[in-house]
Amino acid sequence: VQLQASGGGLVQAGGSLNLSCATSGHTVDTMAWFRQAPGRDRAFVAGINRLGATTYYDDSVEGRFAISRDYIKNTLWLQMNSLKPEDTATYYCAAREVHGIRTSPSVYAFWGQGTQVTVSS
Repeated sequence: VQLQASGGGLVQAGGSLNLSCATSGHTVDTMAWFRQAPGRDRAFVAGINRLGATTYYDDSVEGRFAISRDYIKNTLWLQMNSLKPEDTATYYCAAREVHGIRTSPSVYAFWGQGTQVTVSS
């Protein structure tokens, strides 16, 4: 399975970005977005199950970010609104073949290369 993330960039606080992650290879079940700021551990942002019926968000992004997925087109998105400087990080998409959204990065077997999001104040 290969994941290719895109859509990052520089945006002012309060602005929006939409990240996308294209997948290829065999079918995966749960997908998620993580982010990693310099000097910090990789942290869970949002997750979604195979058909998109179940989503879960970290408290820091709840109400501002929306994760979605097209299972047929093998594409994952993260719509990010009301961005804050503390959202600045490299964002990674991840996937696992096992059902169930988990917040630990260690259970995700497949990772994209990361896309940089920078929010200026």
